[in-house]
Amino acid sequence: MLSMQRASWEHGVALQAMVELGNDDQAYLMAREAVLRQTPEGRLSVLYTDNGVTDPAASGEGVLRAYEISGDIDLKQAADRMLDYLLARAPRSELGVIYHTLDSPEIWSDSLYMAPPFMAAAGAHAEAVAQIDGIRQVLWNPESRLFSHRWHDGEKRFIDRRFWGGGNGWAAACLGRVVAALPAEMAAEKERLANYHRELLDGCIAHMRGDGLFHDFVDEPGAFVETNLSQMLAYSVFRGIRGGWLDDSYLEPADRMRAAAHARVDRHGFVTGVCGAPFFDRPGRSTEGQAFYLLMEAAHRDLAR
Repeated sequence: MLSMQRASWEHGVALQAMVELGNDDQAYLMAREAVLRQTPEGRLSVLYTDNGVTDPAASGEGVLRAYEISGDIDLKQAADRMLDYLLARAPRSELGVIYHTLDSPEIWSDSLYMAPPFMAAAGAHAEAVAQIDGIRQVLWNPESRLFSHRWHDGEKRFIDRRFWGGGNGWAAACLGRVVAALPAEMAAEKERLANYHRELLDGCIAHMRGDGLFHDFVDEPGAFVETNLSQMLAYSVFRGIRGGWLDDSYLEPADRMRAAAHARVDRHGFVTGVCGAPFFDRPGRSTEGQAFYLLMEAAHRDLAR
């Protein structure tokens, strides 16, 4: 994973993997890099022409963790700047949904993972829930129980109505983190998000192949077979069962997904057959594919404790 070049969201998910594995030394070093590349308006981990509004927030929880480890106040200040950007200055829809891109008023399923988990970790619990509710209102398909990928808010149309596996995986991973991060006094919101999680899992599992993998577009058998959605869903299932909002009936399919991912690791340690960088339109390798293998393993380890 660390051998790969990384855009803002890729650095963020790799940093989160270090956090959840408990590798504090590596998390600290990676958080330092995220802050080094923070833009004046507050976006973390930005390389040159990064167009992401929410993608940079994927590093936010890791930066907060590095502050907890070290006490270095500049790390806390950097996380505060990232949060303030999301809450006060990031471009939004009329519904209050933060756009995914700077140059176009678009709402993507990817944003579910990028911003709400950091908001919840930083204490902006109500806004984390509001972003999940808002994105779901725009992208959720209740008949299929899956998320469409991209919406153009200016033109009020789908750019991509299809049910991309990666986007649904980002959503599941988001819910697995945010439900756990909400305080006890938000019991109603926790249960609502847990129901979202169960619905999404059911929608995805309905299309799981016999080998524990999925097609890149979940309900399209002609799309290539892809690895990362299995990892992302398994990660969220293990977190949900440990957190007590998922019952054990989800463990068997999650174990099959995990075994399928294990079978796709090559002798170099690359997770093969994921929706691949840099264009995510064919099977290959990606930082997020490597990171979610590690996140899945960390969640499985914690479930077994």
